[in-house]
Amino acid sequence: MKILLVEDHADIAGVIYDYFELLGHTMDHALSGTQALNLVEDNHYDVVILDVMLPKMDGMTVCKKLRENGVDTPVLMLTAMGEREDILSGFDHGADDYLVKPFDLKILEARVSALNRRRTGQVSVRELVFGELSLSLTSHIAVRRECQFTLNPSLFTVLKLLMARAPQVVTKEELATALWGDDEPEGNVLRSHVYQLRNLIDKPFEFGYIRTVPKIGYQLVDKPSGAE
Repeated sequence: MKILLVEDHADIAGVIYDYFELLGHTMDHALSGTQALNLVEDNHYDVVILDVMLPKMDGMTVCKKLRENGVDTPVLMLTAMGEREDILSGFDHGADDYLVKPFDLKILEARVSALNRRRTGQVSVRELVFGELSLSLTSHIAVRRECQFTLNPSLFTVLKLLMARAPQVVTKEELATALWGDDEPEGNVLRSHVYQLRNLIDKPFEFGYIRTVPKIGYQLVDKPSGAE
């Protein structure tokens, strides 16, 4: 996952940041609500961990602004306030979950993972579909018309992310993070993966789903495209 942690307390932020990073997740950290809003505007996150007590702009306001801006990323609020009214207020401002300090890091991890599973459909969805293309999340088999393609882990990861976000653009950075985390290999390896995927699911047919967005990334389109 790519997670944004919004926490102004250095010690708490350090513990959470290091814990999730050791689990293999990609972390960004914001010290203030304004910085958090700017980061969300420029990046895609799977989950936002948001402290309520922030300087100048509190977490409730940050969450409300995210929702007003059309951001539907799951938000888990952290707070020292455990009163019923405080928790209800958090949900009223658009939070998806609430955890009262102090908390167990494994509980935080479990809740963050649950939010991400619900967001990505891993709880109940076993197949992604876009146009005449389908992808099994269990067998890693892609099907277009009568043709079946068993995908290796890299091609499966690329196609899964493109289909889950279609028709939105998935940036090269997001694909690289999903494939390799912080250890992206040198060279045009991502481009090679996309080329292989095109040869399987696009080339045998009269039009291609995968479109290149120059200098940004890739997307799936449901109409003919000549982009390479």
